[in-house]
Formats: sequence, structure tokens, C-alpha cells
Amino acid sequence: MPKRERVTRMSVELPLWRALAGYRVLTMLYAIGLGVTRHGLFVRPWIAVCYFAVLFVWTLATLPRVRNAASCTKPFLAADLAIALTGVLITPLADSHQRIAGGPTLPSIWTAGAVLAFAIKGGWRWAATASTPVALANLVERGHPARDTVNSLILVWVASIAIGYVVEVARASERTLARALEIEAATRERERLARDIHDGVLQVLAMVQRRGAVIGGEAAELGRLAGEQEVALRTLVSAGLVPVSRVSEDAAAGAVVRAVEEPDDDGPVDLRSLLAACAGARVSLAEPGAPVRLPRPAARELAAAVGAALDNVRRHAGEQARAWILVEDEPDEVVVTVRDDGPGIPEGRLAQAEGEGRLGVAQSIRGRLRDLGGSAELISVPGQGTEVELKVPKKAEARRR
Repeated sequence: MPKRERVTRMSVELPLWRALAGYRVLTMLYAIGLGVTRHGLFVRPWIAVCYFAVLFVWTLATLPRVRNAASCTKPFLAADLAIALTGVLITPLADSHQRIAGGPTLPSIWTAGAVLAFAIKGGWRWAATASTPVALANLVERGHPARDTVNSLILVWVASIAIGYVVEVARASERTLARALEIEAATRERERLARDIHDGVLQVLAMVQRRGAVIGGEAAELGRLAGEQEVALRTLVSAGLVPVSRVSEDAAAGAVVRAVEEPDDDGPVDLRSLLAACAGARVSLAEPGAPVRLPRPAARELAAAVGAALDNVRRHAGEQARAWILVEDEPDEVVVTVRDDGPGIPEGRLAQAEGEGRLGVAQSIRGRLRDLGGSAELISVPGQGTEVELKVPKKAEARRR
């Protein structure tokens, strides 16, 4: 059995979380080292010792919390920020007023780690929200807005917001890449299935159709049915399955892509997928190799007009009549031609039918095209079949009824 491809989980955030964990440990050791060198200068050293003990235990115990976005919850972020703010605000209780003016706070640069966690978790808006109370706490601790304090606070504020914005851009890029990989994997799988179907089922159906026509009788009917199924299956293979919308979601290990049904909106649709159902054993469909895109309402109305033309062929030319559908994708319009090999329409017959109240051509075909801003031209010569040419402008909108 061929190996199926799948999209693996990925995350550009994981290196950031690892860097944050390392930053928190190093800055915790740095803050404690500063406290040890200044131990004899503290006015109340027991306050500093207690805080450094809490900072040491908290940093090491919460390392699993900063492993990824899922484990870094909002309650943890709030508690982490509270510890940083507490350390800043109790610095005047542990140190003298003269040393506060030019010295670091108790948590020192460890405080920036709490803000960076907000930035990586929620983007630049969360970073700005966390930076503001840190700035206010530092101003309260200093007692006045000194130049070095303001410069440091602005640097932390700008850096955290910039990192948060970079994280948002990285997540968007990750979702785009995950979606592209999923679509590529799905396309390759469909191509593999198409090859298998072509090599097996389609060839068998074609053989049954040929043999049934040669044998005749009930086998001929079986061959005809096999021919119709071959056309339908070939159209399905060439057009693909119903389109899906792949939505990427953030998860613990990165972006995850899931397939959901595409909503029935008025966006562009490939006309070929709507006309594929019209093809059969006695109806041939010739279409461009590239998608023929039209607004969904216009494509549906045009396909309905083609269906009405084929109904007229079966009703007036007989079940044995052959029909051909030609789709042309012009720069400004889409042209669909329906031609049959029936006996044709006698001159004046359409006007007579319209006068008698039979409005199949007038309403089902011309009326639909007129509402789309297009046109329908019918050409028929007795004994030479009938040709209906349907034109729809690409930028036209259906008129409101």
C-alpha cells in the first residue's frame, strides 16, 4: 500500500520559549549575585534574602511553564508579573534611599523576562499591557523620573512590543506554510488516486462499453451505462473533490491544519465543476485546462441555462440525439455553446411557442442570461441541428428581481 503523506507539527515559537527559559535562569542568578555582593550594604538584608529565595524557587519551579504557549497560562503570567512588581516595589524597604537612586532593583533585569513571556504568549498587545505596570512600579520605586530610569523603561517597552509583533508575524507565516504543505500533500494523494483509477477502473469501463456495443442486445445497454459512468468518473478525477477550506490553529506544538466544509458564499467558482454533471454518453464537454471562474450566482444561472438547452435537445431531438458543449474563457466574458445533431427548429416555431405560452427558451435560457447582463443567441437550420450560444460578462452582477 502506498505510503500516505501527512503534515507534521511545527513551531517557530519553540526556540523563543527555550530562549526565555534560559533568560529567566541566567537573570535570576545575576540578580542573586548582585544581592550577594551588596549584602552588607542593605538596610534590611533579611527582606532581600527572603525575596531572592522566593525568586530562586519560583524560577526553577516554573521552568516547565515557559516550555510552550499552552503551558504558559494567564494565571501563571499574572503571578509571574506580580512577583516581578513586588520585587521592584519592596526594594526601598531593603535598600537605602541614597542607593536606590543609582542602583538596580531587587529583581534587576529578571523583570524583563516576565514581560517577554506576555509578548511571546499574546503578541504586542499583551506586551504593551505588561510593560505599563512595570514602568509605573519602577517610577514609584525611584520616586522621580530619572533619565536612566526612563531610558531603561522605554527600552523594555519597545523591545517587548517589537518581539510580540515578530511573534504574531511568525505565527501567520507558520499558518500559511502549514496550509501550503497540507494542500500539496492532498494534491499528491489525489494525483496518486487518479493514476490508480485511470489504470484500472476507467479502462475496465471503456472495455465494457466497447464490448457491449459489439455484442448488442442487453449487453449494449450495459455498455451504454458503463460509458456514462466512465465519463462521470473521468470528470470527477479531472475536476477533483469538492473544495475545502483549511483552517490553521495554534496549538502547543505549533500550527495544526484541519479541513472544514467551505461555506456556500458568493465567491468565485469554477464553471467547469458545475457543467461536469451535464456530460454523458451522448453529451460531450470540451473545456479549457485552466479554471473558468465566475461569481457563484452567475455560474449557477449559466449552468442552469445549459441544462435547459440540453432538456430541449432531449425533448425535441430525441433521446438518441447527440450534443456538444464548448466552454470558452475569453478575457472579458465566458462563452458556452451547446450544439446538437437533431432535426433543427422550423422557422417561426420559437415565436409560435412563445405566443402559446411555452416560454422554455424565452425564460429558462434568454431570461437567465439577460438577468446576468449577458445574451443568448439561438441558430437553427432545419435538418442541420441547433446551436445555442450563451455569453456572460465576467464582471456582471445579476439584476435584482
